[in-house]
Amino acid sequence: MALTVSLVGLFGLVLFFLLRSHTLGYGSAFIAGMFGFFLASTGAATPINQLATAVIDAIPSL
Repeated sequence: MALTVSLVGLFGLVLFFLLRSHTLGYGSAFIAGMFGFFLASTGAATPINQLATAVIDAIPSL
């Protein structure tokens, strides 16, 4: 768990700087994919899924 959380932090930080510098390419896609992969295995996965479901359910009522 501790290793997963630290990898999420590392990939999230790298992704933040890549997006901020507008550097897009294969490396950015890899970092984004790895960030999502490791984020899905943390405790944050359930609230993120609930938030996405709530947003999708709210769209038709707009």
